[in-house]
Amino acid sequence: MRALMERLRAVVRPASCPVPTRVCPAAQRRRRLLRRWLPLLMFAVPTIVIGYGFVIPGSCIAGFNGLTVGFGTTVLGACLSYVVGVRAAQRG
Repeated sequence: MRALMERLRAVVRPASCPVPTRVCPAAQRRRRLLRRWLPLLMFAVPTIVIGYGFVIPGSCIAGFNGLTVGFGTTVLGACLSYVVGVRAAQRG
């Protein structure tokens, strides 16, 4: 687990800082953005890929119809709820 965390930290470290440390503002910003939005991406991307790529084409609702649009708006609503919740948590 420690090796995996070190690899992830190596990816997050910016090239703009001469010595990547915790006090580098670019590294802090990148780490904060990654920590905040990675859960949303890890939810939305697989949901869309699995839903529209595998499940819907092989089912009785295949094609562009109200059910496929409803699935997309459901995922969009979940993403918007996440964003609103994150912003509310930041405010107080």
